[in-house]
Amino acid sequence: MRWRRYGEHAALLDCTSLEEMSAARATLAEAALDGVEEIVPGARTLLVVASPGALEAARSLLASADLDHPPAGDAREVVLDVRYSGEDLSLAAEDAGLSVDEVVALHTSAVYTVAFTGFAPGFGYLAGLPAELQQPRLASPRTRVPAGSVAIADEYTGVYPRESPGGWRLIGHTEATLFDPSAARPALFTPGLRVRFRSV
Repeated sequence: MRWRRYGEHAALLDCTSLEEMSAARATLAEAALDGVEEIVPGARTLLVVASPGALEAARSLLASADLDHPPAGDAREVVLDVRYSGEDLSLAAEDAGLSVDEVVALHTSAVYTVAFTGFAPGFGYLAGLPAELQQPRLASPRTRVPAGSVAIADEYTGVYPRESPGGWRLIGHTEATLFDPSAARPALFTPGLRVRFRSV
């Protein structure tokens, strides 16, 4: 890991992997250091917004932490009901060398963790996709992906919170609300949250 200064009141931690970033985020979140205002995870980075003293404490903590055995983190778990009828479900099955039923069984058997958020308000990058389902994005992104579309790409699965362009492979659809700006907690997906999918 490597720390880089990021303005006057923040530092960016470069990590070697998604797993290392997630472990560092969980460690800092559990420590709840005084002076740390915000922790923003990315695929291989962690932005820590804090006072100079808190940044130094964060550096010291992570230097001595056992990141191979990070804290459990957020104990919350949500289960989303999904209709597995996405436009790319057959393509995903063919590329994986599996039947459609096997793809659904694999996707619903995993427990996912929101690694980080981005792309659009409420969009979470969910880590934990079985290796058999890890596939590249579409060669040509769609200009319109319906809200609630459940998709896979690379090492992630995710749900489009609103209609938008997108290049992930669509395998299903959920009616769950992923982002409500008027709610006390606008985004359903926050880093560390565990997610399961249930076929309906």
